[in-house]
Amino acid sequence: MVGAFPCWMARPMMALAGLVACCVISLSSAHAGDWRDSGLKPINDRLAEWGVALSATYIGEALGNASGGIRRGAIYEGRFDLGVDVDLDKAVGWSGATFHANVYQIHGNGLSRDYIGNLMLVSGIEALPATRLYEFWIEQALFGGKLLVKVGQQPSDLEFIDSRYDDIFVNSALGWPGITGVILPAGGPSPPLAVPGVRLKAFLSEQFTAYLAVFNGSAAAPGPVDPQISNPHGLAFRVNDPPWVIGQLKYGYKLGASELPGSITGGGWYHFNEFDDERWTAEGLSQADPLGTGEPLMRRGNRGIFAVYEQRLAFSALGPDKGIGFFARTSISPSDRNLISFYLDGGIQVSGFSAERPDDKFGIAMTYARVSDGARALDRDVQRFTGIATPVRDFEAVLEMTYLAMVAPGVAVQPVFQYVMHPAGGAVDPNDATQTKRIKDAAVFGVRTTINF
Repeated sequence: MVGAFPCWMARPMMALAGLVACCVISLSSAHAGDWRDSGLKPINDRLAEWGVALSATYIGEALGNASGGIRRGAIYEGRFDLGVDVDLDKAVGWSGATFHANVYQIHGNGLSRDYIGNLMLVSGIEALPATRLYEFWIEQALFGGKLLVKVGQQPSDLEFIDSRYDDIFVNSALGWPGITGVILPAGGPSPPLAVPGVRLKAFLSEQFTAYLAVFNGSAAAPGPVDPQISNPHGLAFRVNDPPWVIGQLKYGYKLGASELPGSITGGGWYHFNEFDDERWTAEGLSQADPLGTGEPLMRRGNRGIFAVYEQRLAFSALGPDKGIGFFARTSISPSDRNLISFYLDGGIQVSGFSAERPDDKFGIAMTYARVSDGARALDRDVQRFTGIATPVRDFEAVLEMTYLAMVAPGVAVQPVFQYVMHPAGGAVDPNDATQTKRIKDAAVFGVRTTINF
């Protein structure tokens, strides 16, 4: 059982509380109206005549591991996102075209990397400190806007395998799904690394929308070096790696007399690179066999299928964009070449429940990632060849509960709790000299503050 915050968490949590309080007081007292009137808004009002809009968002988090994991501790991390959007028709007379670019400034240490050791990172902004170009693309509308073609460095997580009801959650897997974030090279095109690619989006009818994209297969050069170190500033612009192709078809509908909106999405992806076998070497021996080379058998290509279901369960009296929303996502990939072979998540987001606080939200969600049969078989081989009862990995799961409070226009403060079950699938605790104990389940508490300038 987790009691009060231990002393090692008290100071960072108190410091963050003081910082949030100071920000809220100063922002609330700055103007009777929207404090952002003194920020980018006056600049954007002038730039709008040329079709230019600036945006800036700061996300700061204090997160602490109260029990379990690799070790207990707390961190502060932050990400400043500065972006620009240009209507190229207004700017240079290029009809139907838009340009977007944004830059991340990332600072602080990650709780998952340094304290928990889990696969599905506790925070979607966790990354190595860097100043990095993220997106840099042009989108062209064709056939009266029925087809949108986007070319340039871009992410996949905003449109593919996505739900409108997962945006409140802090855990990285509740944005870009845990399976693709683990098994794709460099984690796939998602924060903090986007890749060059071409995306097509076709509005086939009022109900059906089709998406197809071809991305460069990795954001960084192959090898043992962390992709965020190999491509520290997002300027690699790699285009010669074996490609990653993903497509999906989304069906939207309205349910019942209340016309509650919902959608069902199905799709798949294929990666043309070679992937390590999870168990076997090229000689046909287990990678744990001391008589073998330990070099894995190479498998040609990788693939996955996925589905997304989302449904508005009830409207709020405060507006059609508020109420109760539910989502569920699942994905499957081959067991022989992937650490994770099955993934499932789902959750509920509730908004518009208070006339006094119309923009507040709360949500609860859970993720489940099953370790593949190939990886589990290798763990049993390790037991057999070493004679040590090392753990056999099985799954990693995360429960998240969070409340987002809008404390001022453009300012949100979000307490969050996560319970991480079987970190790294139940892998060996690196602090255990006997190599027989798993990493313990971790209880994470924290606060995220988001400021939109």
